[in-house]
Amino acid sequence: MCKDRYIVFDVETPNCLNNRISAMGLSVVEGGRLTESRYTLLDPECEFDAFNIRLTGITPEMTEGKPTFKDLWPALASFFESGLLIAHNAPFDMGVIARCLSAYDISWRERVNYACTCRMSRKLMPFLPNHRLDTLCSCLGISLIHHNAGSDSRACAELLLHMLRLNPDMGQFVRAYDLSAMKTLPSKKR
Repeated sequence: MCKDRYIVFDVETPNCLNNRISAMGLSVVEGGRLTESRYTLLDPECEFDAFNIRLTGITPEMTEGKPTFKDLWPALASFFESGLLIAHNAPFDMGVIARCLSAYDISWRERVNYACTCRMSRKLMPFLPNHRLDTLCSCLGISLIHHNAGSDSRACAELLLHMLRLNPDMGQFVRAYDLSAMKTLPSKKR
């Protein structure tokens, strides 16, 4: 893993089970700038809930013929291993990844490190009314089409860049996620 390389990701799910992904956004922050962004629809191979369709705008027809999580996993694993994983409300996104790995019977790692921009923003910008992604983006003038995985990951990357300019000790924000237990592990006392 490259130090100071961050893999910012966001997932959208087709239903309330949160064990499949219908869209994923990936952005890379490296050398103090956003260097790459990707967006892809995935075939979740399951039913869609009306709520999720309204929230994300993604329909079953849009995902037909798209790659599955299992199809993308080899490249995705390599990508994820190239930097520190970052997401907004990261325990949710980490949980979806863990449940997808389990649903597809894919073995990856026992634990993976990540940081959450929501948690970071609470500490670094406590004066804001709340720390939702849309609120943070509005306050900082970051463009966002909320619940579009590509836009969410780019906005989260821009938010991360803003917070990195505040020169925080990133170590205080890194947590470990246990993929088999599907939970964040308690942080070690400093």
